[in-house]
Amino acid sequence: MTVRYKVVETSSVTDEDLEKILNEWTAQGWQYDGMRFVVSEVSRRPTMAFVTFTREDGGE
Repeated sequence: MTVRYKVVETSSVTDEDLEKILNEWTAQGWQYDGMRFVVSEVSRRPTMAFVTFTREDGGE
């Protein structure tokens, strides 16, 4: 089995948008792997987020 990765980038870092991304991709069979935030030096509020998912791929 090969592990496949999916990275979803979003510039709208609200709880509603992040929840939508998580629900959408887990419903398609992807497993949540992690979330990374990009913050600027000026503000502590994230300007972007990268949400990662994995799943096993039976193909060669």
